[in-house]
Amino acid sequence: MRASTHVRTASDDLPPETAASTALSETTRWVVFRLDTGRYALPLTAVERIVRAVYVTPLALAPDIVLGAIDVAGRVLPVFNIRRRLRLPERVIEPRDHFLIARTAQRTVVLVIDSAQGILERPSVAMIDAKSMGSNPGHIQGVIQIPDGLVLIHDLEHFLTPDEARALDEAMNQRGSHAR
Repeated sequence: MRASTHVRTASDDLPPETAASTALSETTRWVVFRLDTGRYALPLTAVERIVRAVYVTPLALAPDIVLGAIDVAGRVLPVFNIRRRLRLPERVIEPRDHFLIARTAQRTVVLVIDSAQGILERPSVAMIDAKSMGSNPGHIQGVIQIPDGLVLIHDLEHFLTPDEARALDEAMNQRGSHAR
């Protein structure tokens, strides 16, 4: 994965006072991806890999946020439509799109993304916590400022509501019982 010109991989572009105060802090890496004109990210530790988009098999009884499922090396994984969660315009998955495969504590999931942008490496303190912005962040963990805009950091552990997680579990179990 190649870094875009918009995502720098060094912390040299931080203001001197921030760079000095974070010299001893931990560095975190995020995988940055694009949806339309927005940039979003997940912690690198949660990302398994990024692959080209393939046909998604509809999954009966799945919550609206789940497009369906795909087979990845013998594992059937749910495909999330994060456009719906972010209230972005819907569009058909095209061959040039990508799937980002990521792990949560409960399951491995697939996110439909337009493209991967690269790895963003910053001191951990560079992320502005979403809770400090005064709103209910839901699945947004925080924001990182970069020279030409913002990158929203997703929290996959809170991406599904408890009801959506239960419905997805039931849909995946239903799929498994039909396959036998």
